[in-house]
Amino acid sequence: MPAKKSASRKSTPKLRAVPARSKATSPVAGAPEPATVAQLISFAAERFAHAELWFGHGTDNAVDEAAELVFFAAGLRHDEAEEVYGQTLKAAQRTKALGLIERRIRERVPAAYLTHRMWFAGHEFYVDDRVLVPRSPIAELIQARFRPWIDPGKVRRILDIGTGSGCIAIASALEFPKAKVDAADLSPEALTVTRKNIERHAVQERVRAVKSDVFDGLKGERYDVIVSNPPYVGDEELAGLPEEYRREPAMGLHGGRDGLDIVHRIIDQAAAHLQPHGILIVEVGNTEDVLVEARPRMPFTWLEFERGGGGVFLLTREQLVAKS
Repeated sequence: MPAKKSASRKSTPKLRAVPARSKATSPVAGAPEPATVAQLISFAAERFAHAELWFGHGTDNAVDEAAELVFFAAGLRHDEAEEVYGQTLKAAQRTKALGLIERRIRERVPAAYLTHRMWFAGHEFYVDDRVLVPRSPIAELIQARFRPWIDPGKVRRILDIGTGSGCIAIASALEFPKAKVDAADLSPEALTVTRKNIERHAVQERVRAVKSDVFDGLKGERYDVIVSNPPYVGDEELAGLPEEYRREPAMGLHGGRDGLDIVHRIIDQAAAHLQPHGILIVEVGNTEDVLVEARPRMPFTWLEFERGGGGVFLLTREQLVAKS
């Protein structure tokens, strides 16, 4: 996993919002009947463009968003795409797809809240509007087993702060079958979703959902890896978010005036909860520059990702202790 020490790089924001163009129109008028998979995807993408939707919850364009809704409605797998584009949808499949397309336009909700699914680190998770839609570049780190920053063979305990759907915690448990993982969140509603995904992936013996305000519910616990995608949206940015992002729980987005209230608490308290040679990994998205300005002497390692994304820093326990 490449990294660079310079703090001047501007990160790719997690809240990447991609606008479509032109004016809204009815999502059903003019729908092809009968319709192949490809025809209905094209129809939906055109309507999404006219409706001026915003994207950034797993897809960044109208075609991919339309494909997810059509494939879900038809009960198809995305890895079957090339073989099924020409397949004619049954009447019930077409009706279900058109209903989802209409809701996506009318309600301005991310597609993941309509399908109740999103993929993260190669695994499918249940999601609804009690949690953020998973989209963190930290997935790439998990799949790399946090190499080269720590020896994977020595990882026995992992903590995910602000777990939401539990995707980071559960994906980590699946990559580290000998590790125990704590999935911490302050929201009881979010933890209900976490537990649903823990059961879905059959990791109940190793993943624990814990109600905790950062470290407050984890007294005396120590970990080899602490990872977090905490709230980091500031007041000004929150006020200007598109409607799709307003469908997500504000508690999972808003990090105070400058977005860094929770991030500072994590940095200040993490050393006491890390094993020697343990590591802290935190996503701060487009508040990277603000954090560097606030803590100019902190030796952040800013990670770079082959699949895109940024604004993720790494600190070792030893670095945290030295700067405390």
